[in-house]
Order: sequence, then structure tokens, then C-alpha cells
Amino acid sequence: MKAKTSILFLIFFGLVLGFNFAWSPWLNLQASTVGLAPKAGRFLYVAVPGIRNYLGYGGHGLLVFDMDNGHKFVKRIKTQGLSRNGKPANVKGIAVSVPLNSIYISTLGTLQRIDLTTEKVLWEKPYEGGADRMAISPDGKTMYLPSLEKTFWNVVDCETGKLLKKIEVVGRAHNTIYGPSGDFAYLADIASPLLHVADTKTHTIVKKVGPFSNGIRPFTINHNETMVFATVDSLLGFEVADLKTGKFLDRVIVEGWNKGPVRRHGNPSHGIGLTPDEKEIWLADGHNMRLHIFSAEKPYQQLTTIALQDMPGWITFSMDGKYAYPSSGEVIEVKTRKILMTLKDEFYNQVASEKMVEVQLAGNKVVKAGDQFGIGRATKKVVVN
Repeated sequence: MKAKTSILFLIFFGLVLGFNFAWSPWLNLQASTVGLAPKAGRFLYVAVPGIRNYLGYGGHGLLVFDMDNGHKFVKRIKTQGLSRNGKPANVKGIAVSVPLNSIYISTLGTLQRIDLTTEKVLWEKPYEGGADRMAISPDGKTMYLPSLEKTFWNVVDCETGKLLKKIEVVGRAHNTIYGPSGDFAYLADIASPLLHVADTKTHTIVKKVGPFSNGIRPFTINHNETMVFATVDSLLGFEVADLKTGKFLDRVIVEGWNKGPVRRHGNPSHGIGLTPDEKEIWLADGHNMRLHIFSAEKPYQQLTTIALQDMPGWITFSMDGKYAYPSSGEVIEVKTRKILMTLKDEFYNQVASEKMVEVQLAGNKVVKAGDQFGIGRATKKVVVN
């Protein structure tokens, strides 16, 4: 009886041992990929809370969606950016440095750097005057970080977070675009009708574009840095200026829709983007909860409108121009204007944010990244008559 029991025990032990060996590669694979970026593909990184500090739009963290797999939710990366009361602070901006393999998230008072392979926060630093929507140089080394609607921009070293210089403007530093050439940064001060242009070699203001009709809100530029399309206070529409000459050119008003109260930002149109081919301008309409689409060439024909599930406060695009991403959470096919889906987190809650960016990975490292501003990517010039 004892011999039979021993034989049965050995058989059972052998089966268990064999099972463990057979499954060990799977177990090892799981262990090795926990906390690591996906190996390859195109992903949408969405920072939340990206609409004020409202946790009802996706909670807290950095959400990753697979752009090549129906924008399926992949994971939630733990982030910092807490207020003094321990609650998540408003996310103000998001940007990527390809050479440093890092993604940056600004909140009301701090900037955090996250490694895109390990998905760990490398550092978080506070800055004088707070932190707003920043932009990174094409070489990934330098950041223009606006104070939180104070009188200056901080120029920051992307690797260390060290402050390099302070650039004074007028009164309410806010949206920032680093030009594709790397030669200029474009600084929108809400308190001024002039767009400030900084020389990125000296970090000094060398030009002012405009004046526009009012304080400048979200804006975008073409790839050649010859044109700027800007939303301004109190306008349901956008205005156009020449970045080279500094001259104001046009004012375009949305036709067929009335202005009205908005839930956030206090502005009828808060959000504008150029399609990557620079053929169309997509414009936010907060009161009517719509996107209005215009030709990007004069006379800026109003083409169509798209109804959204919530108020849009921002708009950007995938690098290939296939998808549009309003901050209300829809994924829109640019060519057909169809809403394909809405972003949802791991709990199937709808996700919305004004701070999202495309990241392309290979071998767990970033090889290419988009921008949060809907900047043009065509090398041709936009025709101006």
C-alpha cells in the first residue's frame, strides 16, 4: 500500500513539475513585461485628469490606447502630480522627447518626466509660477514651459529639469509651440493680442505677430512656419496671421451657429488644429458641442460640422492624418468625418482629456512622436491670396 502511494505521489509530483516547466516561458514573459512599454506599435497616450481636475473623465494616470487595434485600452501608467491635499491636480500639458525616451506631464505646479520603457517617474520638479502647456524642441533637449498664467516662460533642460532661462512676456503665459525648424518658439500670452516669437538660440523675444483682435487662446502653425491660425477671446471662429511678416491677415467667423455660454475656458472657440496635410482647419465650438471644419486656404470655406458628446476644448490628430482626437473623447476618421468610437478605460468608463499625444514604439522604446497641438506636417506652403 505504501509503495502504491509513493508511486502515485511521484506521478503527481512529476505532472506538477512538468506543468510548471511547460508554462514557465509564459510566466517569465509575463514577469518580464510587467511595467514595461509595449514592444512595438502606435499608441495614444492620454494624461488624466486632463479636463480641469475632474476624475470622472478617466481618473488619474497616463492611459495608453492601441491605435492599430481599434484604440483598445492597453494600460494605465501610474503618475504623480498631486496637490497639497493629496488629490490629483489638473494636468496642463503633455510632450515627448524621442532622444531621451521620455514623456513629460505638467500639472498646476510641477513637471514630471516618465521613462517610456520602464514607465517609471524619473523626476518631478516644481517651478516658480507653476506650470502650463509646454512644448519640446525637435532635438528633444529643450522645453519651453509657461508659468501658470504669470508673466513669464521658463526654459528647461529636458534631461535634468534644470531651469536655463526665464523669458518675460505680458501677463498670462499659456499655450506654447516649438517650431518644427527648431529655430523659434511661439508663445501665446492670453493677456496680449500679440503672438510672441522667441529665438531658441538666445531664448529672447525677437518678433511679435499681430495684433489679433483679442487675447490669443489655442493656436496652431503650418510646418514651414509661415502661417498661424489662432482662436481668440470672444470669437466663434479663428484668425490668421503671417509668421514671417508678422502681419494680421484674416478673421473667419463660424456661419450658421450662435455663440452661447460654455462650461469651461470662457471662450466660444477653444481648440484648433491643422490636418497633417494642411488642407483643413478643425475648430472647436464649446457652446454647440461641435467641431467645425474649414478649408485651410483662403477664403477658408466652411465645409461641414461634427456633433460631439461633450464640449470640445482641444483638438489634435494622428501623425498620418487618419484620426482626429477632440478632447471630448471621440476618435474621428478624418476622411469620412465618421465617429468610429469613444475612448474607454479599463473599467469601460468614457475617457476625455485635452492632453494627449501619439507615441510610436519599437523594441520598447519611442522612435517617433506626435504633438498635442495639431501642427501641420506638410512641407508645401499654404496658399495665401
